[in-house]
Amino acid sequence: MSLEGAFLFGANLKGADLKDANLKGADLEDTDLSGADLKGAFLFVANLEGAFLFRANLKGADLERALLAGAKADEDTAWPEGFDPKAAGVIFED
Repeated sequence: MSLEGAFLFGANLKGADLKDANLKGADLEDTDLSGADLKGAFLFVANLEGAFLFRANLKGADLERALLAGAKADEDTAWPEGFDPKAAGVIFED
């Protein structure tokens, strides 16, 4: 699925199946991606500022140069190996 450059600001994508999706440069600011499957998604330079990532699966996702400042996640959010969400500005909530 290709959503390259899509403007999805504030969209409700809770539980969406976005596995291996091309989201290069997509604007996902303030988007609710809680429980979404983003495994292997291409999020190069995507804007995820303020996004809700609770229980989202981002394993294997390409987050190179993605903007994550203020994104919200929890301990159940799955990240790519070696990725440091806190350094990227992600806020962890219970």
